[in-house]
Order: sequence, then structure tokens, then C-alpha cells
Amino acid sequence: MQNEHSLPSDSAPLVLPDIRLPQSAAPVACVDIGGTKVAVSVADAAGVRGKVSEPTAKEGSNDALALQIIRLVGESAALAGVAVAEIASVGVSSCGPFVMREGLIELAAPNICGGLAGTARGLPNTWDTALLEAPLRAAFPKVRVENDGIGALEAERRWGALQGIENCAYVTWSTGIGMGLCVDGRVLRGKNGNAGHAGHTFVSDNLDALCGCGNVGDVEGLVAGNAIARRFASHGYADAAALFEAAYAQDARAIALIDDLCHVMGRTLYNLIVTLDLQRISMGGSVFWHHRAYLLPRLRAFLQGKLPSLTDGVEVVAAGLGDKVGDFAAVALVTA
Repeated sequence: MQNEHSLPSDSAPLVLPDIRLPQSAAPVACVDIGGTKVAVSVADAAGVRGKVSEPTAKEGSNDALALQIIRLVGESAALAGVAVAEIASVGVSSCGPFVMREGLIELAAPNICGGLAGTARGLPNTWDTALLEAPLRAAFPKVRVENDGIGALEAERRWGALQGIENCAYVTWSTGIGMGLCVDGRVLRGKNGNAGHAGHTFVSDNLDALCGCGNVGDVEGLVAGNAIARRFASHGYADAAALFEAAYAQDARAIALIDDLCHVMGRTLYNLIVTLDLQRISMGGSVFWHHRAYLLPRLRAFLQGKLPSLTDGVEVVAAGLGDKVGDFAAVALVTA
């Protein structure tokens, strides 16, 4: 495990924590909800194990996702050789935003709930929210739900690239754009647990992209993984992988498009830094992680020289937990 101030090289092999609960501790379930997939593991004295995952439920009634999670917890427990009745708590790290209804969290997630942006977004439901906390609390004795940016931030602060840093952020560039924020050592949550949704801010005049939240031209609508596919398929780039593959082959148009993406994300990072006076930003998510060697220098270069009194010395680094940060995010919510 890294010491609290060390940074992994961008190309260094990951050293992941071996998390084991005390022998006396009851098992816990760890749930990671994304716009693309749901993953569930069980953690106990033997470690984190029994991982199962499948595409996020988006069809049927708006309790479909909660029922999927309950089923996957059972499957994960069976793989780990643990009885579901033994599970003491469930930690849920989920994409948001959240809506509070009678004190319980429901999801108003743009990449899950089709009722937010309407049929133009192409999701197979008309949900305004997806039920989450109420069904889980009916099934398990204790449930903690947090925005996935907050879960990842807590994981990166405990085991990853943000150890020992009191003013920091975790940013995911994936199916969507999410963030966890920490100032003066305190994680920011907001009135409904939605602090960090800067993916739905506007940093550009480009209005060619409908976000799942209903905004046109916000950060997520412009640069998220699913936005890349929607915006650039007509140019011959079916998805993010195809766009970056073309850029690596020196396709001038692909390079220019990625430079535009980095301009939008660079502005977003700059706004975070100058608003919160940050020391370090850790980045993860599938789009960023798979192409970090290409993206990281461009994002760092965008920040260089802009308002040096606030940006000098600020580090933008790859997540210390790499492509496993989502798994550890859920673990961080239910382990001390």
C-alpha cells in the first residue's frame, strides 16, 4: 500500500489494498451502480469476494433496479459462501442525482431514468426516478447510499492517490461525469447528497448534445462516454474506443475532436480548482482510465498558467485504485 503522500506513476502497476474485516465482524455487501452496469461483492474476514455484475436494469417498473440489486446480493453471497441473513449492512455507491422522498433516496440518474430527457434520449423507460433505498431497507437491516463520486473519493482518500490530502476531488470520466469533493478534510454532500454534480454544469457554448438529464450542452452531454458515441458516430467513430483508436493512428479529425473534449473537461477541472482551492484531483472512469496516457498530459497542459495563485502546484493524477475504484468505493462505505 502506498504511504499517505506517495503518488503512483501513470504507468506503474497498481498496488491494490487487501481489505479484510475483523474475524468478529459480520459480512457486508458492496454495491456499485453505474449507468452501464451494476456490480455487487461481499466483504468479510476472508476479503472482498463473490463479485457479480450485469447490465443496469432499465426496463419494467421503476423498482426494477432495486430488485436487481437484492437478487445480485443473494448471488454474490452464495458465491462467497455467506448466508444472506448474515449480511449486516449494504453499502451502495451509485450514480445520481438523488431525489429524497420521505427521507429515502430515489435515483434521478440521466443514464438510467428515461423520463428526464424524454424519448429523444433512447432509454427504454419513462421513469422520473428509480426506487432505491426504500426497497433495500425492506430487505436488509442497514443500508448506506452515497453518490458514487463520494464513494470513490472516500476510497481514494483511504487507499489511493488522495491519501493525506485535505482539499481534493475525485473525478470520473465514464458513461457519465461524476465527482466527489473534499474541502478542509470534510467530504461535501449537500442537501440531498448531490454535491459534486458538476457534470451537469455549462462550460461551453456548444449546444449539439442532449444530456440524459434534459440539459443541452452540459459537460456530461458533451464529453461522457455515451455522448461521444451519440455525437461522433456520424463522423465514423462508433464509440469512444473507435475515436481514440483513430487518434492513435494520427487521424487529424479524431485528434481535433479529442482536443475539444479535453477543452471542455479542462475547463471543468479548472472551475473545481478555483472554486474549492484544491490541492489534488484524482481521475478515473472507463474513458479516462483506458486512455489516461493520452488524456492526462492534455488536461494538465490546459490548466498550466491559468490564474497561477490558485492553480500552481495543483496535481491532476490517475486514480490510485485504477479501474477498480468503483469496487472499492462501495467497500469504503461499509468498512471502518
